[in-house]
Amino acid sequence: MRRRDFVTLLGGAAVTWPLIARAQQGERMRRIGVLLPAAADDAVYQSRMAAFLRGLQQLGWVDGANVHIDTRWAAADSDLRKYAGELIALGPDVITAFTSAAVPPLQQLTRAIPIVFAIVADPVGAGYVESLARPSGNVTGFTTFEYALGGKWLELLKEIAPRTARVAVLRDPAIAAGPAEYGAIQAVAPSLGVQLRPIDLRNVDEIERAITEFAASSNGGLIVTTSTAATTHRELIIALAARHRLPAVYYAGYYVTGGGLISYGSDILDQCHRAAGYVDRILKGARPADLPVQAPTKYELAINLKTAKALGIKVPPTLLARADEVIE
Repeated sequence: MRRRDFVTLLGGAAVTWPLIARAQQGERMRRIGVLLPAAADDAVYQSRMAAFLRGLQQLGWVDGANVHIDTRWAAADSDLRKYAGELIALGPDVITAFTSAAVPPLQQLTRAIPIVFAIVADPVGAGYVESLARPSGNVTGFTTFEYALGGKWLELLKEIAPRTARVAVLRDPAIAAGPAEYGAIQAVAPSLGVQLRPIDLRNVDEIERAITEFAASSNGGLIVTTSTAATTHRELIIALAARHRLPAVYYAGYYVTGGGLISYGSDILDQCHRAAGYVDRILKGARPADLPVQAPTKYELAINLKTAKALGIKVPPTLLARADEVIE
């Protein structure tokens, strides 16, 4: 999917012609690459791309006027390295990588072209940067949250479903965030009287088998940790939670709008929008090594009351009062 597919998402008239003219004056055509680990029709990633493009437009970068944006959608893991190579071969001034899945294939192929990432949980643990304050190499960007948030997810699950005694934690063992987030949840589980069971997000059959097996015993609940795999299989996970009547906590609001019970996490679209700011600075001469990795500035709590009712859960008024979004 190319830039024109997103014009309607951006509302069309976000940039005036005088701004375009000013941006063109004295500047050569610049080039931005974008790598997304999803199918081109994935609504979640479309909204992320739209937020990024909106940020660029607000900073005066207009596709076809003073910048050319090359986008690659990699629906399968095997496509990521292929499309990473294609983007690098185009010789862009900077590449934007969405999520942890998109960074390694780019970083393995270039140490020269600047890379700005967004929606990455642990860039230091994953080896993308040396430190948050001083990234050092050609990579910088925006991290999604601190691991301590994992404990908050478990607390929320106990608050909305107090009888929960067993919790399956869905994680991706292939990324640094998977085991680390599980460890953060594990650290608070004893104080809340909860037994944990990790479920690795490898394929559809394994996810369905593991959740079905876990749900055979009573007083269970789910926590879905951050990963591209969880986003890809979100409809299946939400459906399984509903089928087996498992209260579930997610890391992003789009799970709740899709029928999930409750979520708490950073404003991901805001992060994608802010990534455009780093791309802008790099296009104007800044080095990734001099741009510190930034943490989220906004967190959101969302609750789906329809799902709560279907599960026989009465949401505590104190929890409802804290919610940023309530779906009736």
